[in-house]
Amino acid sequence: MKVLIVYAHPEPKSFNSAMKELAISVLKGQGHEVKISDLYEMNFKASLERNDFLELTNSDHVNYVTELKSAYEKEKLTEDIRKEQEKLLWADFIILQYPLWWFSVPAILKGWFDRVLATGFAWDFGRMYDKGLLVGKKAMLSVTTGGPQAIYAPDAPHGWDINQVLYPVNHGVLYFCGIQSVPSYVAYAVFQVGDEVRKQYLQEYKQRLLTLDKTLPLSYHHLSDYDEHFKLKSV
Repeated sequence: MKVLIVYAHPEPKSFNSAMKELAISVLKGQGHEVKISDLYEMNFKASLERNDFLELTNSDHVNYVTELKSAYEKEKLTEDIRKEQEKLLWADFIILQYPLWWFSVPAILKGWFDRVLATGFAWDFGRMYDKGLLVGKKAMLSVTTGGPQAIYAPDAPHGWDINQVLYPVNHGVLYFCGIQSVPSYVAYAVFQVGDEVRKQYLQEYKQRLLTLDKTLPLSYHHLSDYDEHFKLKSV
């Protein structure tokens, strides 16, 4: 299996880094091929801008959705975007390794979504979800949090369970592009728990990695489950 790890943490000595290094070691030990996109080390540009297009179809008013598609089709995207797209096409499985910041991803990873998952490359109009352009690939979120597990619940201060928090990435980014997510791995309160708990997290994560290619994906509706008004059909 070909695995791409997209890693988004600025600190090389972080627990996220330890998880990333463990994933590399375990996956390679299993005979899988591994590539890394270390976004901070790469100094990956987070903002989508006009200069991401080497050629514009309309320089007076830039429609970024259509310009992304045109630039992808004409091979007129900047080299940093094209390299990441090549990695995605190469990969069978993608691991997104990041800390949960403000109920979301670090800005540099959001920028990776904005710039790399271009129209015409990852999705298109009528080509989303189970018909997305990256269908056939799988992914897993590997996430750390600052808060304990108990705070992620409908009746707790955060108001959502962790699956609701991660839904925008699992469904709204990955599945939107046709990528099937397997259940996420979450290490809670990593800077509050002691070394023994962190060691336990790494052991648990190792077991997840050893069975990655056998893990069943999350189940989401197909586009055909909806009518012409995008309402779920009655069953």
